[in-house]
Amino acid sequence: MGAKRASRKRNQNNNFSNVVQLNTSYQKPKQKHVTIIPRNRNQETYVLRLLDDTKDIVFGIGPAGTGKTLLAVQVAVKLFLQGSIDKIIVTRPAVSVDEDLGFLPGTLEQKMAPWTRPIFDVLREYFQAREIEGMIEEGIIEIAPLAYMRGRTFKNSFILADEMQNATPNQMKMLLTRLGEGSQMAVTGDLAQADRKEDNGLINFTNLLAKSNSTHLDIVHFAQGDIERHNAVKEVLQVYGDE
Repeated sequence: MGAKRASRKRNQNNNFSNVVQLNTSYQKPKQKHVTIIPRNRNQETYVLRLLDDTKDIVFGIGPAGTGKTLLAVQVAVKLFLQGSIDKIIVTRPAVSVDEDLGFLPGTLEQKMAPWTRPIFDVLREYFQAREIEGMIEEGIIEIAPLAYMRGRTFKNSFILADEMQNATPNQMKMLLTRLGEGSQMAVTGDLAQADRKEDNGLINFTNLLAKSNSTHLDIVHFAQGDIERHNAVKEVLQVYGDE
């Protein structure tokens, strides 16, 4: 696994024009560089783990609003722009255990859109809308439900597996074994929002991981105190007695 990281480091000095040679029809992103600013200690730890060459799979577990998905997307964009990866893969289980994407109208991207919109909000900070569309058409950005990961191996990619609190143990194992040469993965989830209370893949694997001596996998746990909100929102919640 060390060799794959070396190739990343060799590419880190590539300038932006070298990166976009893959997509000559694109306009330049709004920003060349990604500055990631953690707002608390756990966010800092999470970002450091995601950027650590020795950590190939990083779990971010905790409540909504702690920056698990936001920071993972920022890291993915940073690695892409510096030439460390070639593709960004975004996946998640079906909306809930009671829903099937096959019954929803539209293309696969349209079916996934309501649940991937926060991810695209982050991407639009760095790429223009038509550039993102071109990257999707060329497979540089790929959005797919978890079931579509079966039988595939992703090389030189950053895989973001979002909302994985609804995955089964079999789905989790299938996902984690998709990692190929030069790739890394961020797995996020909020166990408090799990539709699947039993036979839960995220709970199952993180419990197993806690008992192992893994060097390439890591977990960062977020707490309620890590939630970052607008000051006015905090006051609203205080009025409601939620904080």
